[in-house]
Amino acid sequence: MANLRLPGPTPVPEDVFEAMHKQMIDHRGDEFAALLRRLSSNLQRSFQTANDVFVLTSSGTGAMEAAVVNTLSPGQRVLAVTVGNFGDRFSKIASSYGADVNQLKFPDGEAADPEAIRQALKDDPALTAVLVTHNETSTGITNDLETIAGIVKGEFNKLLLVDAISSLGSIRLPVDSWDLDVVVAGSQKGWMCPPGLAMISVSERAWKAAESAKMPKFYFNLADAKKSFGSGQTPWTPAMSLMFGLDFAVQKMLEQGDMEAVYAFHQEIAEYTRNGLVDLGLELVAKSAARASNTVTAAFVPEGITDEALLNMLRDDYDIIAAEGRGLLTGRVFRIGHMGYVSSEDIDDVFRALKDALPKLGFAPAGVS
Repeated sequence: MANLRLPGPTPVPEDVFEAMHKQMIDHRGDEFAALLRRLSSNLQRSFQTANDVFVLTSSGTGAMEAAVVNTLSPGQRVLAVTVGNFGDRFSKIASSYGADVNQLKFPDGEAADPEAIRQALKDDPALTAVLVTHNETSTGITNDLETIAGIVKGEFNKLLLVDAISSLGSIRLPVDSWDLDVVVAGSQKGWMCPPGLAMISVSERAWKAAESAKMPKFYFNLADAKKSFGSGQTPWTPAMSLMFGLDFAVQKMLEQGDMEAVYAFHQEIAEYTRNGLVDLGLELVAKSAARASNTVTAAFVPEGITDEALLNMLRDDYDIIAAEGRGLLTGRVFRIGHMGYVSSEDIDDVFRALKDALPKLGFAPAGVS
């Protein structure tokens, strides 16, 4: 079996697969209602929030769209903070629905500068909301969301929408403590489940914004999700098998006592990965160790080697499935995912493969003659 080192989808444990292999139940019946309420309650614990949390049958991008269309109106002035490909995507979604987007873009490999966000909000009082990606997998960067939220909410009292698809479940993100209005996550990341489910939390401030939001919506209308949840249902047919798996996986994560053990594990495995790549003589995209992601590491492909050649060799000769660069980094980097169901042995396999593959492609890793 291949060693799947993508930043999503990530490997799924056998016991989660087993939990998914149940016969279908009535998604309008009592058994499903109990599952849905249990899952929502456990997700509130995982998100560290008392806000409403809903599970959507969609990719994480669907939840990003839901965050935008349920809280904003066409012509509304918003600030989109981006440090890479997925921050750009959040901005594009808002623009597609007619928001007047001021994009604040930072160089690849750098985290968003909170002071620049503060200045942007000072310079443009018409801004009503801020969009930000917590963890950018295209560059392997985690933004200082706590500081950003303190500025956006504490100083300027703006609506804050957060893409936490590749961080929640792996990296500390206390929704209520940081006063985050809408936060989205995806099942195929740190939650150890297949793709197809998205989770979204909605604050009272966000519900207030929803009352006047004029962007068109139907499938992603969160007011419908809230109404249906009151009856223990989803407004549309849920991905039942995925719900079984996510219900089991979240309980499994919480059985460790709290999420702090999960966060500590991800920090440890991330540092192990970064140190190992640097020891091989590779250059990381993240320019600051303090802002390097604990779920994915991006490294530059050595000069004279194409990303296609490296990734193909890792796949074909060593059964290592790594990821290509995205956005402006396309062709320049490769990425190693280390979130969810992962061990140091999985990462060691990557190191061994790189030590053997890179010389064949014309680059001598450090310590390899």
